Amino acid sequence: AADAPVLKEDGLKRFARSEYVPQTKGAAESGTLTVYQFVDASGAIAAFDYFKKPGREHLDPRLVDQAACSRDCTGVLFRSGKNVVREDFNSHGDTLDFIAHELIEHLPKALGTTGISPLLPSLLPAKGLDASSVRYALGPVGYQAMGGVVPAQVVGFDKSAETATAKYRSGGVLTLVLYPTPQIAGDHEREIESAVRQIGATAGTVVLRREGPLVALTTGPWVATDAKNMVEGVHLRSEVSFDKPMPLEFHTELRKTYTLLQSIAIFSGVGALAAVVLGLSLGFGRAGIRVLQGKPAATEPEFLRIDLRGISGKRLRAPKG
Repeated sequence: AADAPVLKEDGLKRFARSEYVPQTKGAAESGTLTVYQFVDASGAIAAFDYFKKPGREHLDPRLVDQAACSRDCTGVLFRSGKNVVREDFNSHGDTLDFIAHELIEHLPKALGTTGISPLLPSLLPAKGLDASSVRYALGPVGYQAMGGVVPAQVVGFDKSAETATAKYRSGGVLTLVLYPTPQIAGDHEREIESAVRQIGATAGTVVLRREGPLVALTTGPWVATDAKNMVEGVHLRSEVSFDKPMPLEFHTELRKTYTLLQSIAIFSGVGALAAVVLGLSLGFGRAGIRVLQGKPAATEPEFLRIDLRGISGKRLRAPKG
């Protein structure tokens, strides 16, 4: 029940929970396994960040998209596509690892656009980033639960805003907010700046910058120049994906064009070959006829000559009429 508001914001579709108890005497492993399925990968990432606790990476990254476990690894959390799995056991052993590996192969796959990861977390600058502190949120409850520094009521989650926050080596926090349009971002930029200024000195070094639909904000113990460079180093890049099959008419016209070009190329090649064969046939045929007539195959060109020696000195008259 405590997690319900956050999971609703993230687009929870369904979930299943099972209890595991030891089957042999003396076995210590027992616990609960819960699988959450969300509408898309964005909701699953937001839920993963909400459930994630300080710890270390766990499981082979080639098998899952994200994975973490508690310090003693009795609690294992991993995400595969649009599914999030939580394993809470009283001890870590082979049974827990076996369940995880067995479950990964049977999780529903994310198809089409539902498997696309959100762009916003990838915009966080990597230099000095504490990767374990990254938190992605789709709603005000989850944002506040994960330690959001901006008042949730001014962020604009009712306008489909999404946020990503992270800590850096200096201890400062960088908050990114992405809106559907630059106009909505401009309206909330002023509200966010006013709300953070009202917090006062406890907000730390506040530097705010907007680029189109993206708002970047620093808070906490930043050096002023570092904070400015950080927000200026965040740039929005556009990623366009197209998974809709092309209409049948497009494929038909493309095939017609290809067939026409192919026919033209074949006709040109055949015509050129025929011209070469015809030229060689006529040339060798003529040479063969001359040889049969007792003449040399090749002859010098013949010229017409006008003999004017018999009329030298005479006046030439033009014919009458």
